[in-house]
Amino acid sequence: MPGGRPRRPAQVDGDETTEFTPASDAGLRDPVVAEGAPGGRRIGPYRLLGRLGEGGMGVVFRALAPNGDEVAIKVLRAHVAYDEKARERLRREVSSLSRVRAPGVAGVIDADADGDQPYLVTQYVPGPPLDEVVDGRGPLGAEQLARLGRGLAEALDAIHSAGVVHRDLKPGNVLMVGDEPVLIDFGIAHIGDDSRLTQTGLVMGTPGYLSPEIIDGAAVGPATDWWGWAATLAYAASGRAPFGKGPMPVILDRVARGQADLTNVDPRIRPLLEAALSPDPYQRPSAGEILRELDVFARGGMTGEIVQRHSRRPATSPRGQQSAAKPLHHKEAPVRTQHPRTEWIQPQQRLDAPPVAWGAVPTEQQSAPARDPRIGQPARTWTLLALMLATVGLSMVLPIVAWFAILAWVFAARWNDKSITSMVLRRYAAGPRRSDTAVAMALSPWHALVSAFSTLLVAIIPVFLGAVTTVAVAFVSDLVGLTTSAYGRPPAIAAGTLVAICSAWWGVGGTATRRGSRSLVRTVARTKEVTLAVVIASVALLMGCALFASANLDVPMHWWPYNDVTQVPGSGIIPSIPPNWP
Repeated sequence: MPGGRPRRPAQVDGDETTEFTPASDAGLRDPVVAEGAPGGRRIGPYRLLGRLGEGGMGVVFRALAPNGDEVAIKVLRAHVAYDEKARERLRREVSSLSRVRAPGVAGVIDADADGDQPYLVTQYVPGPPLDEVVDGRGPLGAEQLARLGRGLAEALDAIHSAGVVHRDLKPGNVLMVGDEPVLIDFGIAHIGDDSRLTQTGLVMGTPGYLSPEIIDGAAVGPATDWWGWAATLAYAASGRAPFGKGPMPVILDRVARGQADLTNVDPRIRPLLEAALSPDPYQRPSAGEILRELDVFARGGMTGEIVQRHSRRPATSPRGQQSAAKPLHHKEAPVRTQHPRTEWIQPQQRLDAPPVAWGAVPTEQQSAPARDPRIGQPARTWTLLALMLATVGLSMVLPIVAWFAILAWVFAARWNDKSITSMVLRRYAAGPRRSDTAVAMALSPWHALVSAFSTLLVAIIPVFLGAVTTVAVAFVSDLVGLTTSAYGRPPAIAAGTLVAICSAWWGVGGTATRRGSRSLVRTVARTKEVTLAVVIASVALLMGCALFASANLDVPMHWWPYNDVTQVPGSGIIPSIPPNWP
């Protein structure tokens, strides 16, 4: 959290923070400080005053520069410093920050990414994080919200003008100096003219504030930060995370679907935030549209509906040439109170890099393939519906085969979801590594075992509800004279199977089943031709089984691989229908 102030112990959406530690506290004797810093009180020329926070990569301290100014210094942990990828992330952060000059962004002052103890020095911002402000005082009023939105918009405008995408805009990375926001922590920032270092998967961040394309490992651009801008404003306006809290996979699923809870957000700004939180970055409003609507809200007006675009991909232009796409909307920033900034900037001069103008997303970014099939991809609902109806139809002819097919599908879906989620969590914690594939293969048998056990557990309620439905339909069918007094008839079996499938889909444990099922369908039916073939075959199977069953309503069903219904496990539990009733 470079640039920040001491934070109280808290946990916001899984993002842990750390209490301030005085310079005399033993907490400064962290290994990351002790190495190369006698007494654990200095890093290079900087005297440490206290700990501001820490994360998986390093520790952030408040410190004094040689000229007496207070600064924030991020130091890589000792074991991380040996990782060249970690050093490269630090270099990227230095390169990102050195491009930006704006009052609303904590600027870089010094850095050493190549020494024995790599560190980054930024402006120290003596203000609380936005999440602490909202937690302590409640949601922001309309005037404060408009000021926050405008301040962050100006910061993003400066960042994007420098060719940088922050990628991790969230309440914890916004420090409040009075009513003015200052954006910090460019640890996962993406530079427009850098080759992408995240092509193999996810990067670190906070679930619920990382846009779908970040989680997906897909192309990023200014729209990515405007998504984070909207999520941050939604939190500030309501006091609640827009995608809720809970297990990481659940939050990611909500993000992918665009299921933001904006219930307590001011209705006047809600349409703008809803549009900016679209899962599809190319359906989000442009920077110019956002700024115009924000001005409307600031004047007390109602933001309007944003016209949705039809294209999912913008036109691209050769690298180095100006794109025909509309550039970011740039406005003259209003006069703002300048916050005290660290003036010792001599080391910064060697970090300067020429700015890169933002137009359309760079061509090479757009060619990056999606890495997590669960995020930002079609739900394939109609294909799944066709498969479900085909299975229900099959149950009217060969019920045991249909039931085992359902059980096998649920197992495969949960296994798929378990494997993907494990990879997501691994990359979320430490970034992509070469060992990811080997680890995934090694864990696959364990994931299969866990998925098999969970499949048996989640099947209990669907089986019960399916059996109850079968009995109920059998009684009603016999009562109206549709079939004879028996459970083993097509209408009762089909009804029970349908209820069991719906219960497994939407009931307890259904989230993993749904995610895994959609991933399986997307994997098997990759093209429109294959999808059409699957749907046609499913409809044909349903119609064929239905015609056969309707012609044999009173004929005993085939219980293959069993010879008779009495051999089916559990069949003796269900009571028989009394003859000649009622």
